[in-house]
Amino acid sequence: MPQLTPLRPFACPLPALRPPRFSDCSRHLTLYALSAFAAALLPGLAAAELRAESVPGGVAEIAIAPSATARPEVRFGGRPVLLQQRPDGWYALVGLSLDTPVGEQRLDVGPEGGSRPLPFTVGAKAYPEQRLTIANRKMVTPDPADLTRIEAERDVQIAIRSRFRDVPVRRVDLSLPADGRLSSRFGLRRFFNGEARAPHTGLDVAVPPGTRVRAPADGIVSLVDDFYFNGKTVFVDHGQGFVSMVCHLEQADVEPGQAVRRGEVVGRSGSSGRATGPHLHWSVYLNGAAVDPALFIGPSTAR
Repeated sequence: MPQLTPLRPFACPLPALRPPRFSDCSRHLTLYALSAFAAALLPGLAAAELRAESVPGGVAEIAIAPSATARPEVRFGGRPVLLQQRPDGWYALVGLSLDTPVGEQRLDVGPEGGSRPLPFTVGAKAYPEQRLTIANRKMVTPDPADLTRIEAERDVQIAIRSRFRDVPVRRVDLSLPADGRLSSRFGLRRFFNGEARAPHTGLDVAVPPGTRVRAPADGIVSLVDDFYFNGKTVFVDHGQGFVSMVCHLEQADVEPGQAVRRGEVVGRSGSSGRATGPHLHWSVYLNGAAVDPALFIGPSTAR
């Protein structure tokens, strides 16, 4: 018997894609039952849990086309986005970087040169501040020689997290890579030794050194390296521009090109790179944008 994947609140057939009014319910009861049956038989078409938030640092979830149509082409800012086929239609999951302007944004739907704009709205979100003291001053104000290394490493990481591996993504929920208290949240405006620095583009998990760090979902290891700020780092490509990164590791236990399954150990936690102590930093990327990992884990875990 196939395992049931939780369904989202029922939506009416496309193109409206709106929640039913009470007067619609009897008319759509049969269709709802068929949708649930289809989800049981075709778990890849069922909607996985995602707490979508169309804000800077969030994920916009946008209905694109009826499920019966061929897979559409969809881009945001010129980049392809993750698409999921569900019983009630094709949906785009769009990563919104922290510097995404608030207001109207748009997707381009269709082939290049013949696409149509699909507008959507990005709301505002305020993130709190965090002030940290770093003993190693070079981790706050690097030497000129280190800056060359940092710039080269940044280019490598941008290329890795911007790749689009065109494979089906059956689930968009993620598992927490390590069991521990969630400490520094995503989006914090950070000050190191009183100096403003880039906001926090990940979620920190407070764990002792040597804690097993697990793959948040199935994927392919796309990079293993040791960076100036991130320390020992592992990137896992989940497909269609959906990428996880874990860093500040004590050691990595996987190699580039290796296939991993959800829950498989990819390394051990540590305090390598710029870290105030042992912990795990976890970042999630969609279409190259760093987004809040807490949106992909269960609400009880994310508290």
